[in-house]
Amino acid sequence: MALPGERFHVLAQLEHLQSKYTGTGHADMNRHEWVVNQHRDTRAFQMSHPGLNTMIAVVENESRARTRFNLINRMIQPCGPPPEKNPLDDV
Repeated sequence: MALPGERFHVLAQLEHLQSKYTGTGHADMNRHEWVVNQHRDTRAFQMSHPGLNTMIAVVENESRARTRFNLINRMIQPCGPPPEKNPLDDV
């Protein structure tokens, strides 16, 4: 059986991880926010690795600089605009 203090220690560790790594999610995060984080992380990974950036440039028949520019632009709203909030959700 866990001691009462251990539970708060684990929760503090989870909060630290969630603040450090935004893609880990939390209880208040909706599906759209989580998917946007995943897409942005993927685009950042593709952009920052030269070999992967070159492969995407060859497939798209673009220069590496244009491919990098396109990946940066795709990070702005990778999944479209966020869904409208329902006023009843806050109750």
